[in-house]
Amino acid sequence: MRTVLVTGPGGAGRTTLAAATALAGARRGERVLLLTARGGTAERVLGTRLGRPGDGPVPVVPGLHARCVDAGDHFRREALAFQERAGAALDLLGAVPLDEDELTELPGAEAFALLHELRAAHEAAGGPDGPQTVVVDMPPAADTVALLALPEQARRYLRRLLPPERQAARALRPVLAQLAGVQMPTQKLYEAAERWEHELAAVQRIIDHPGTTVRIVTEAGPAAVADLREVRSGLALYGHRTDAVVVNRLLPTGSADPFLAALSGQQQSALKALREEFPEAPVVEVPHLGRDPEGTEELDGLLRGTVGEPAAPGGADDPWTVEDRLATDGILVWRVPLPGAERDGLGLLRRGDEVVVTAGRYRRIRTLPSALRRCSVSGAGLRDGALHIRFTPDPDLWPRGH
Repeated sequence: MRTVLVTGPGGAGRTTLAAATALAGARRGERVLLLTARGGTAERVLGTRLGRPGDGPVPVVPGLHARCVDAGDHFRREALAFQERAGAALDLLGAVPLDEDELTELPGAEAFALLHELRAAHEAAGGPDGPQTVVVDMPPAADTVALLALPEQARRYLRRLLPPERQAARALRPVLAQLAGVQMPTQKLYEAAERWEHELAAVQRIIDHPGTTVRIVTEAGPAAVADLREVRSGLALYGHRTDAVVVNRLLPTGSADPFLAALSGQQQSALKALREEFPEAPVVEVPHLGRDPEGTEELDGLLRGTVGEPAAPGGADDPWTVEDRLATDGILVWRVPLPGAERDGLGLLRRGDEVVVTAGRYRRIRTLPSALRRCSVSGAGLRDGALHIRFTPDPDLWPRGH
C-alpha cells in the first residue's frame, strides 16, 4: 500500500497537484483513491461532482476514485456517538445532551476527519477492488506537520492521563456499578481510552509506514525556501520522508518581455535554491498553463518526469539511530536527522527516560532506547543535517542488586 500526502504553502496549488498525482497513478494502471476536504476546488479540477456527505468514492476515470471528506458530517457523527457512549456519566453530571442540528464543527475537525478517512481507505485496501495507492490532499504544510504528529502525541497523553496499568481493579467495577445502580464513569473513561488508543495506533502505523511519503507543492517565489525550511526540519523530526518537491506555475524562460523575463529569472533563482535545500528529493518543474487547469485532459499533461512514479521503499523504520562509539570515545551517539534545522531554533531536554527535542515551532518527545537510559547526556551538536546527542555511561543510573 502506497500513501502520498500532498501538502505545501497555502495557494500553491496543492489540490490541483494532488489530483494530478492521483490521475498519474491511475494512468499507470493502479487503483487510486484521492481524498480531499476541498470539494469545490477538487470538483473543478477533476471536472467531476464528488457527491454529498456520506456518499462513497466517486469514479473519475478508470482506476481513479475521489472522495470529498466532510469534516462537519464526521464531527457530528463522532459527537453524537460519544454522547451515547458516555450517557451514564453525563447523566450523573446533570448534562443536557446536544441535538444533531445544533452541532457545528470545531476548529481542528478537518484533521480528525482526514485521519479517519485515511484509516478507512487502508482497511478497504485488503479487498479485491480496494485502492493500491491513496493520495491525500492535506492542509497547509505547517498544519500538516502538526497533524501527522497528532496520533503519537495523543497516545502519549492518554497513557499519562489514563494509564492502562491502573485498570488492575476493573473486575470490581461491575460489582460497584450494581451497588450504585449506574455504570461507573471511570469504567467508561477507560473503555473510551482503549478505543481511542486502538484507532490512533492504527493511524500512526499508516503514517509511519515506509510506503507513506510527503509530497511538497510550492511556487518558486523569494520566500519559498525560507517558508519550507522549518517545515522540512519538522517533517524530519517526526521521521516523515519527502519524496518530491513540486514547483508549480513556472513561467517559460527567454521571454522578450522585460516584465515576464524578470519574473522568470526570479523563479529560476528560487528553483536553484530549492534544489540546494532539498538534495534528498527530486525537485520537479510544473509549467504555468496561463489558467487554472480544469478536467482530466489538462491534468494529464501537468506532471512529467518521475513525480508520478511510485516512491522507492523507505529506509529504516526509525531514522533515529544509535551509534556505538564506546570503544573509541567512551560514548553512545543518538543521531536525529534534522535537515534544514537552525541552531537558534533547537532545544534539547532530558526528562527521566525521555528526551524532548525542539526544532523551531515543532517538538517531539521520545522514550530513550534501553542502552541510553543508563547514560547521561554529555553534549549535542548539529552537523551535516542531523542533531548528534552524546550519551556517556553513568554508573549512578545502572541497576543495583538488592
